Amino acid sequence: MIYKKYGNTGKEISAIGFGGMRFPKTGDSYDYDKCAEIVVHANELGVNYFDTAPGYNDDHSEFIMSHAFKNMKKPFYVSTKSSQKDGSKLREQLETSLKRMNLEKINFFHIWCILSLDDYRSRMVKGGAYEAALKAKEEGLIEHIVFSTHCTGDEIETIVNEGCFEGMTVGYNILNFPFRQKGLEAGYKKGLGIATMNPLGGGLIPQKADYFDFIRSEDDKNVVDAALRFNASHDEITTVLAGMSSIEEVVQNCKVGDNLVKIEQSKLKEIEGRLFNSMDKLCTGCRYCEYCPKKIPVSKYMLSYNNHILGNTQEVLNNIKYHWGIKQEDVNNCIECGLCERKCTQHLPIINRLKEISAFEDASK
Repeated sequence: MIYKKYGNTGKEISAIGFGGMRFPKTGDSYDYDKCAEIVVHANELGVNYFDTAPGYNDDHSEFIMSHAFKNMKKPFYVSTKSSQKDGSKLREQLETSLKRMNLEKINFFHIWCILSLDDYRSRMVKGGAYEAALKAKEEGLIEHIVFSTHCTGDEIETIVNEGCFEGMTVGYNILNFPFRQKGLEAGYKKGLGIATMNPLGGGLIPQKADYFDFIRSEDDKNVVDAALRFNASHDEITTVLAGMSSIEEVVQNCKVGDNLVKIEQSKLKEIEGRLFNSMDKLCTGCRYCEYCPKKIPVSKYMLSYNNHILGNTQEVLNNIKYHWGIKQEDVNNCIECGLCERKCTQHLPIINRLKEISAFEDASK
């Protein structure tokens, strides 16, 4: 496993990190032993950065990580998060995470899911999230205060240049890199460690392997390897967070970190030339929209809608029916409250897309 410096923290982090929100269910529940085996195997192969959060995997992820940590033989670092804006609520969530994972401190604690500069400012007020995190750091409960965001490159640059954080986690992949690269460059220049999430575009890249085959080079066995290597080969990026739901995925992803060959600049230019503006409008599957008061599985519909953007409307309906096992007509339950759009990290027009899905006609009938 290749290791990189995480900014100015003095820590060496594995090029491939473990994203803890893709654990598989056994029936209707999570088998902690089986899930923990996946985490432990990643550590055995050299992964030392484990990212989790309250709410991941129906709020089981931190418990699964704790179950795994007891059997880890190699050193590791823990990343978790809080989206609370109120300082007292953030402190409560931090203490809960520490207790769940049986830890004395969190190595990388995120001010989680900053959606805009206004959202960022709301975390920095007196009595707010950042102040509480700073106090916890002084007490030794947090080692490094970092932030997570899906903001634009310009917005990320502004946050970075205010100098409050030691690192960041940002949604970054082969689909949206022209739109966020400026933020990465600013973070790197300022000495921040950088983790990237959603490297596979919410699963869209492997699902559309033929379409995205142009990203592969002779060093890649498949588009998954190419997408991970794309992120990992950036000097600015410390670690690529890959969600892993099986031992096989752990082995495949770690091989990228073992044999990291940087993508040539000519190849990067070729990739960028093949991208078009609407690609930044593809849902990347971050799942922050999944709290619909009408229980609509919004992210599943949005990931399916990606097929319409890529020119195959029939595949939207096939994906809804056969991949997700949900119903087209359930989008009509939307009451247009706007909660999902406010939470969307990419500011997608979710309500209009749900209406479009409702109107799509099944050509296979």
